[in-house]
Amino acid sequence: MSIVNVGIADLNICTGDNSLATYALGSCVGICLYDKNKKIAGLAHIMLPWSKDASKTDNMRRYADTGIWELYNLMKQCGASFPGTVAKIAGGAQMFQSNSAVFNIGERNVQAVKIVLNKLAIPIVAEDTGLNYGRTVFFDAQTGTMQVKSAMNPTKNL
Repeated sequence: MSIVNVGIADLNICTGDNSLATYALGSCVGICLYDKNKKIAGLAHIMLPWSKDASKTDNMRRYADTGIWELYNLMKQCGASFPGTVAKIAGGAQMFQSNSAVFNIGERNVQAVKIVLNKLAIPIVAEDTGLNYGRTVFFDAQTGTMQVKSAMNPTKNL
């Protein structure tokens, strides 16, 4: 089995006995898409909610609205079935204390991810979001298990 690493503001897919991994999800959100019948797994690591609010659009994988669509299209090209694909998400933490919604980028990211997945009719079947700690995600293409690791909490298998 090999692990395909997905960096910040990046995405990738894998099949079969492979896994995807992304590290250091603070306010960022990891979106795992999975077609269990064809064992096609996809993972996007988004940083910000909406590309329309950005002054810098050189990497459209950075945003929930455009990154998820790119992952969706890539999975379709590789044979994933829609409907039939489900989502699991992790991250979206509030890493710094603030009473301002403007600074709670994690919550805004999670809301944007949910809006985009809803528009694509992809159900979220598992979620580990919010609170105030970072996460690392491993996503197994064979089983569809999203493993969420954190320095502050026990490992979760979703």
